[in-house]
Amino acid sequence: MTRVKICGLTTADTLDAALDHGAAFVGAVFFGKSPRDISPEDARPLFERARGRAKIVAVTVDADDDLLSRIGAHLRPDYIQLHGRETVQRAHQARTLTGAGIIRVLPVRDAGDLDAAADWEDHVDHLMFDARPPEGSDLPGGVGASFDWAMMQGRSFRRDWFLAGGLNPDNATQAAAISGAPLLDVSSGVESAPGVKDAARIAAFLKAVA
Repeated sequence: MTRVKICGLTTADTLDAALDHGAAFVGAVFFGKSPRDISPEDARPLFERARGRAKIVAVTVDADDDLLSRIGAHLRPDYIQLHGRETVQRAHQARTLTGAGIIRVLPVRDAGDLDAAADWEDHVDHLMFDARPPEGSDLPGGVGASFDWAMMQGRSFRRDWFLAGGLNPDNATQAAAISGAPLLDVSSGVESAPGVKDAARIAAFLKAVA
């Protein structure tokens, strides 16, 4: 069974769909440019229903100390996902400010991009390999772009890692088989419109890799 993170959840019904169908991780996005943006204050009551049922992930993009502190105080996530230009030093600061583990996202377009993993493995709990967004995109992820999953074949990492980018209910099984990823992350692939999660698509994705 491949474990799945459903990311960018903002409503109770779609969060419940993720939990009821076996998501191992559920994510809230704290980034103003994202159509999935939510405040730490609003995320707290929503994601409390997930505590003890799935790991709660706070997705950030070059977040400042104030935002990280608010996320830590209100959401109390299991993980902070770093999706910007953060350094290893900043990852350690984020861990201290929030008390959470760290997921580092590495953007991928070609095989050479995977080499960046060596700089991070000793400093994070999980790595996530996500498709580098198209030129000119205001978003670092969640845009439906993908990369050649076969590039992951034969690669080994010291911790379980996520595959992200362009995943949906129709290709999830294939993506896991080709890449060998133990963890999958999906956001736009289970939406009916940008930022609008679809409970039926969430269920279909999770059933596909169960």
